Amino acid sequence: MCLVVFVFVGAAVAHLGAADAIVMLHDEQGLLKILVISAAFVTCMYYFDLYDSSIVSSPRGIPTRLIEVMGTVCVLLALLYYVYPSLALRREIFLIGASLVGLVLILWRRLFVAINSHSELADRVLLFGDGPLSDPLVREIETRPELGMRIVSQFVLPPDELQHECGTLSQGADDLLGVVRTHRVNRILVASGDRRGKLPVETLLVLKSQGVRIEDAADVYEEMTGKVPIESLRLGWLLFSPGFCVSRFLRSYKRMVSILISILGLLLTLALVPFVMLAIKLTSEGPVFYKQKRVGLNGKVFECYKFRTMRADAEADSGPTWADDDDPRITHVGRFLRISRLDEIPQLWNVLRGDMSLVGPRPERPEFADWLRREIPHYQLRQCIRPGITGWAQIRFKYTSSVEDAKEKLRYDLFYVKNMSPGLDVLVFLQTIKVILLGRGAQ
Repeated sequence: MCLVVFVFVGAAVAHLGAADAIVMLHDEQGLLKILVISAAFVTCMYYFDLYDSSIVSSPRGIPTRLIEVMGTVCVLLALLYYVYPSLALRREIFLIGASLVGLVLILWRRLFVAINSHSELADRVLLFGDGPLSDPLVREIETRPELGMRIVSQFVLPPDELQHECGTLSQGADDLLGVVRTHRVNRILVASGDRRGKLPVETLLVLKSQGVRIEDAADVYEEMTGKVPIESLRLGWLLFSPGFCVSRFLRSYKRMVSILISILGLLLTLALVPFVMLAIKLTSEGPVFYKQKRVGLNGKVFECYKFRTMRADAEADSGPTWADDDDPRITHVGRFLRISRLDEIPQLWNVLRGDMSLVGPRPERPEFADWLRREIPHYQLRQCIRPGITGWAQIRFKYTSSVEDAKEKLRYDLFYVKNMSPGLDVLVFLQTIKVILLGRGAQ
């Protein structure tokens, strides 16, 4: 935002001169007008994913998205200026600033990516161990140069003969200091599976005292991906981790906010509900509302309400099944309701009743929950909080249609449970609005 402000201030100086620009910024509320424009730019950049590191690292995607941002900003500001003409910035300054801001942002993003991906400026990482997390961690680092990390070696225990294949070293802990010096390592990620008696604690402490960062690979992976690696979870990590502890204050806060927002949501959508009901009734046979058993807090089963989006006999022959892409059971009106998330409106009643929260893991059907609990380790942890209408997994991953999808969603759900906070709830809520506006993830 500061960069956009500086560009428009520079545009004012270029058009008016320094003295007149100061007068305009102070006496004509020019700074306020520039802040409004900057807020519009930042909001649109957020909604077009220009703060997503994977997008930022793609030079091809940035110019196209910036053009979309510019167009959207112009439309939004035109509507704003129509309602509040006093907020309009001088036309000449706006045109100069708007033409410069796209160029400056492109240059800034490319400079950011170039600095972060430069091999000499990146952290020189040694991966300690070859546990189940090591391969996905290596893939994540190698495919995302914007993270500013470069794996220079991997150190494997227990001691064996020296291996040079694929840059992997397997040698005694006594040689660890030499490997760190040879490769100028400044960051060690510990990815050992079984650490009992195999972690050279004293050597790692010496390296830490010399300025080398020693980190748990699971924590780093979690920060990079926004999900918890369930394959490498250790019971000790679950028990002593600062996360997975939901305080009474946080529970009370979430409940209070959920009640207030659900009441507001029901009031705001009250005028829309009759039209939705009429559209469902006119286009397909069956009831308007659909209720389904779902698993909630601590495994308690409750009735979840939605607007019906499938045929009334959708599961008469097949029984409980996951929804697929282009599922033929979904009606035409139902598809629109799912894309717009209007089918979720009745779940606000579940929130008022206390069955659900606004943000949390999506409640699963009992048939699937029992099956997944047997197939996936630690699956029951997602039931330690109230399920939500939206959640971290919903904005980060697609609908579940297989056990592998359920595993991936659990990784995101456990990240939310571990790091649950008001700030994370706000982020999920904002991302949900983006998903609804852009029609992503619906099925």
